[in-house]
Amino acid sequence: MAEPSPAHLRRDAYIYVRQSTLAQTIRNTESLTRQYDLAGRARALGWAAEQVVVVDDDLGRSGATAQGRTGFSDLVADVGLGKAGIVLSLECSRLARNNSDWYQLLDLCALTDTLIADSDGVYHPALFNDRLVLGLKGTMSEAELHLLRSRLTEGLRAKAARGELRLVLPAGLDYDDDNHVILTADEAVREAITCVFRRFGQLGSARQVVVSLRADGLRLPRRDIRTGKITWAQANYPAVHGILIHPGYAGVFTYGRSKLEKHLDASGKVITRQRRLPRDQWAVMLPGHHPGYISLETWDANIARLAANSPPPAGGAGG
Repeated sequence: MAEPSPAHLRRDAYIYVRQSTLAQTIRNTESLTRQYDLAGRARALGWAAEQVVVVDDDLGRSGATAQGRTGFSDLVADVGLGKAGIVLSLECSRLARNNSDWYQLLDLCALTDTLIADSDGVYHPALFNDRLVLGLKGTMSEAELHLLRSRLTEGLRAKAARGELRLVLPAGLDYDDDNHVILTADEAVREAITCVFRRFGQLGSARQVVVSLRADGLRLPRRDIRTGKITWAQANYPAVHGILIHPGYAGVFTYGRSKLEKHLDASGKVITRQRRLPRDQWAVMLPGHHPGYISLETWDANIARLAANSPPPAGGAGG
């Protein structure tokens, strides 16, 4: 294990504090207290109290990536500028659960003669043996995140396969006391949803349904994803189209209808977007799971009609 030298002690000691979610900062206070207590360890290693810099800007941020973690980015910048004599964290997973971010920090620490400390000891990334141990710890931290995600994903998928996973329901559907999906007891909401399907059957176009609803001054219910409460707003195309294509209104339980995709834009920034998957790629689809506003056959016919109404691709026909 490395020991702080006078050169290290002339620079500041950085304490990096992070928890992955805001809920953890409220419930798991013992871990948070232990991380802040690292300031005492820095003083025990020889740093003065005024030399201790606590970096806690990333509370509630995942360590899976450095994106969005301003505290970690600022820490890496200060290490590169030679301001840090040591970086202390409870464990290396607090600093990073991604090897690209972890090794960037290790390389900078090695170049600037900066120590890294966790609950097991003090390391110098410029020394081969210490670098090897830190590299293994980083790999184990990344693997641990993979295992945690896999267990969580498989648990959700298994529950979804039984139709028991509780999801955010669209307006017009609710859970009863036994956790079963039912039609909402609110008659105004039920009538608004039914009206959309009835007018689409008459008019054959989602855009014409919007025009019709607006002409009659009818508003549509929407469920706030964060609060779960129902709000009313003027009809627009995304709202009407969303009602027409949602399988829940046909009594179908679904899971995995979309997936996250990442790509780099022209500036090199990582862009994340949600992409809808075709029906044959949905992870779970259970028809007849709960009461619906329309039958599965009507829903299929509506999907086909919407597809036929779509503008044709360049050089194509129909639509």
